[in-house]
Amino acid sequence: MTEAQALIAAIGACALAVHHVGSTAIPGIRAKPVLDLIPVVSSLSDLDHCSGEIERLGYEWRGELGLPGRRYCTKTDPISKSRLVQLHCYAEGSPEIVRHLAFRDYLRNNVDVSRAYDQEKTRCQRLHPNDSHAY
Repeated sequence: MTEAQALIAAIGACALAVHHVGSTAIPGIRAKPVLDLIPVVSSLSDLDHCSGEIERLGYEWRGELGLPGRRYCTKTDPISKSRLVQLHCYAEGSPEIVRHLAFRDYLRNNVDVSRAYDQEKTRCQRLHPNDSHAY
């Protein structure tokens, strides 16, 4: 069972879709081995009631974590402590879903732009080698 399928099973009826976003969703882009997913749900309050099911899949429930209208969850390898998956959960109709998918699709469809983006990411990583949030 894929991560997306496990999420849909755990979230149940409020799960509408799960989208793969972030650098790992764009061919040719260097990326940390962290899967970024956007579960789209019918309502955040329904999702909040499913938080225990998501935690049983090994996720840490982090709530909005500074972004209103989002629920953020992370899954970490218990041995290496490396982050494996990040969930950016939004209710159907959120403009954040459109924004993330448009960015991903634009880079997928514009190889020259995705190469330039990859080079800029690499430059920023060199400037902040120990702080991925700084870039």
